[in-house]
Amino acid sequence: MTTSSTGSGCILWFRKGLRIHHNPALQFASQNGVSNLYPLFVIDPNYIKPDPNSFSPGSTRSGLNRIKFLLQSLVDLDFNLNKLGSRLLILKGDPVKVLIRCFKEWNIRKLCFEFDTEPYYQALDIEVKNFALAEGIEVFSPVSHTLFNPKDIIEKNGGKPPLSYQSFIKLAGEPLPPLPTKHSSLPPVGHLGTCDVFEVPSIKDLGYEDAKQDEFSPFKGGESEALKRLAECMKDKVWVANFEKPNGNPSAFLKPATTVLSPYLKFGCLSSSYFYQQIQDVYKTMPKHTSPPVSLLGQLLWRDFFYTAAFGTPNFDRMKGNRICKQIPWKDDDKLLEAWREARTGFPWIDAIMVQLRKWGWIHHLARHSVACFLTRGDLFVHWEKGRDVFERLLIDSDWAINNGNWLWLSCSSFFYQYHRIYSPITFGKKYDPNGDYIRHFLPVLKDMPKEYIYEPWTAPLSIQTKAKCIIGKDYPMPVVSHDSASKECRRKMREAYAMNKELKGLVSEDDLKKLRRKLDESVEQGGKAKRSRQ
Repeated sequence: MTTSSTGSGCILWFRKGLRIHHNPALQFASQNGVSNLYPLFVIDPNYIKPDPNSFSPGSTRSGLNRIKFLLQSLVDLDFNLNKLGSRLLILKGDPVKVLIRCFKEWNIRKLCFEFDTEPYYQALDIEVKNFALAEGIEVFSPVSHTLFNPKDIIEKNGGKPPLSYQSFIKLAGEPLPPLPTKHSSLPPVGHLGTCDVFEVPSIKDLGYEDAKQDEFSPFKGGESEALKRLAECMKDKVWVANFEKPNGNPSAFLKPATTVLSPYLKFGCLSSSYFYQQIQDVYKTMPKHTSPPVSLLGQLLWRDFFYTAAFGTPNFDRMKGNRICKQIPWKDDDKLLEAWREARTGFPWIDAIMVQLRKWGWIHHLARHSVACFLTRGDLFVHWEKGRDVFERLLIDSDWAINNGNWLWLSCSSFFYQYHRIYSPITFGKKYDPNGDYIRHFLPVLKDMPKEYIYEPWTAPLSIQTKAKCIIGKDYPMPVVSHDSASKECRRKMREAYAMNKELKGLVSEDDLKKLRRKLDESVEQGGKAKRSRQ
């Protein structure tokens, strides 16, 4: 519905927070004498523009599964706004330039958007906010993507983020309850002037008609789907009460052994506060239940923990210049990285997970642990930033703070330091799925391999391989490393790197500190030099 603009206009700028329920920015935007409300989403070419040179279909920053999930979420948001007498306005271009033009065209006096902790949005928001305030436009940017305001936690901790879960919990306390959703209607959209406004585009509209992807994620985006999935989860009160991470079957794919609500939290289709309240309501009827950090409630608190750590740590997404990250001389080996990324390591458990990741854009958290450990400190000793980049592209729930936090953790670069504890690429999956059904589904080349050899097909006699129609080294690759020797070498390298980091930390002299840092940098670069000298 569109009317002529006669009073003050308000832009509700959606980025994440793609929902109606518990949306403080929407609630504020629809009150206080607003004549016209402009719900706006900007198609940012920085995020959406196709990149033909990437290793999978998608843009420079995102795989096609996540882009499709976003578009589905926008369609659902538009549908829900329509029910309230409004609509979602889609504009295209640089967000700052688009917004500045809209301010002028639509007589905007208020701007509302959800606070975002990611560096990209932090820089964007400062630019937009400064322009708006200079023009006398009121800006309201509430924290609603997380349970707590990371700034408040950091302030309580003396200006630094807490780096352990328990210290975070003590500081955080209880979150505020979610806002009640009381929207029967919204102020109408005003006159649009000369701004080019579009409907939610399709994958084809965005230039992906030639993208070759034979299977898409089975998880559909949108607030409606999020609330439906949440309701289904909450129905099983015993499961909610007994949820205990890291328990759960990473090989269960027909019915995943977890909520699969992470992509809905990532895009803000589901409010974390509302999710938290729903779990608490179940706990009231089930006095005997698990507790943080392993409970379902504890997982939401882990999410906030990583958001706070990321927001308060400069260079959180890299090793160099990151004060909480161990400096480790990871290898620069593109061949090993590519084998891992393209599911050609020769370890069926690892490769099946990487196939599911590429096809579905989602894998169980223990599957993520397995492949991250294998790439970094477990077997290949490749830099965690390289693995992070692959996850960032392919996951539909890829979240800047959580993805980086998990890779720091799983590579034993920060938060977790028991580097001797390694996920075996052979025995770990076997204890959940001894028959190898998960492997057979995602690696059909191995579907006829007897279960005795499904996790180690290179050990099968040639007669067995022939009968299974899968010759190792021809139809399926040989292992890129020997797990036993590779894991021992990784432990040795980690032990040496930890010793060097301890020496670095114990120095007092600033000159000596710089010398040791230079020595460490040279050691870090040797991985790349060694690779080049072998070629």
